[in-house]
Order: sequence, then C-alpha cells, then structure tokens
Amino acid sequence: MTDRLGQKQTAAMLALMVVAREVSNPELREIVGFALDGKERRQLNGLDLVASEQRGRPFYHELTERGWAWCEEELSQEEAPPPRGSLGSALYVVLGGLGRHLRREKLRLADLFMPEVDLTVEEIESRIRIAYRKLSRSPRDWVSLVELRPMLGEASTVDVDAVLKELSRSGQAHLVPESNRKALTAADHEAAIRIGGEDNHLISIEAP
Repeated sequence: MTDRLGQKQTAAMLALMVVAREVSNPELREIVGFALDGKERRQLNGLDLVASEQRGRPFYHELTERGWAWCEEELSQEEAPPPRGSLGSALYVVLGGLGRHLRREKLRLADLFMPEVDLTVEEIESRIRIAYRKLSRSPRDWVSLVELRPMLGEASTVDVDAVLKELSRSGQAHLVPESNRKALTAADHEAAIRIGGEDNHLISIEAP
C-alpha cells in the first residue's frame, strides 16, 4: 500500500468514498471546499487510487478498486495525516471505530457506502409488494417490518414510510403494533412506523 497522503488528498479520497460514485470538480468543491486538480490529482491518478476524466472544462473523479482498498486501510490508521489538529484527530477516532465495526461484522466499505438513487413512489410500492410476497406464507399474512425493510434496497426510510402510510390510508395495507411488546427487539423498534401516535411493527397487504 502507498505512504500516507496529505490532508487535501485524504479529504478528497474520503469524500469520494462516502459519495461512492463519479464526482465532478464543481461538486467536489461543494462537498469539501476544493477541486481535485494539478499535482494532487496527478499523484492520485499515478497511484491508481482515483480515475479522472476531463469532459469539457471540469474533471470527473471516481475511486478505483485500489482506491477503495486504500480507504479501508485508512480506517485502521491511529492518527490523522499531518499537520494534525483537534478536528482531524477526532475524525480519525470516528474512522477507527467505523473500521472496527466493519471488520467485526465482516463488511466492506461498499456494503456501507452506496450511491443515492431516487426511486419513484411506484418503484418503492412495487418493491414493498414483492418483498411482502416473498415473506408472507399466505394471503393477508402478517409480516414484520424489520424483515421487510432490508429487502427494499437503497430506498430511503423517509420515502418508504411515506409509501407505507399512503398504502395504509388507502386501505391497501394494514399496519398494526406487535401485541407481544416483550418480544420486540431494538431492531423492531427502529423498523417500526409511527401512525396516529402509535408504533406499528407488522404489515398485511391486500392482493392487488
């Protein structure tokens, strides 16, 4: 693996890691306050950490496979690259904790950071219905939201909740609390949807 990068290059690498897609220099400037140009860009390109392509005036950047591996290794570093300040040191405490979590759960960065995808209401509803059919044992069966939510892919919680509430309002789905509150886990509470001042943990969907 390569030597430690400078702060500006490290910031660019971590920003590309979190966004997890191709980013133009104007967008990168909005995210971290600078563009990846000149010597910093050429060095990252030469190390095969970042792939850059110029289209018109701006450059577009994306992490390579080697770049993702660098980011994973960076999460195991005990201190920020020089010059070190209190904010950078605190950031690396957070990154170290994230790295330990990923290793403990046997996860990769790609499992955590994925590009945002805007789904339509119809696409989210379709995913909910497909997931429900896979989990239910019979028509109108009760399925837990804690099992259903992970099957919806990259759909955001806010968007999923909005669709679930509309399905409930229109009578196409029924949402109820778990009657045995002692059986609820922390994951059940997190997956619940609040309607009418009550947390609901189970869903039953009418046939289309």
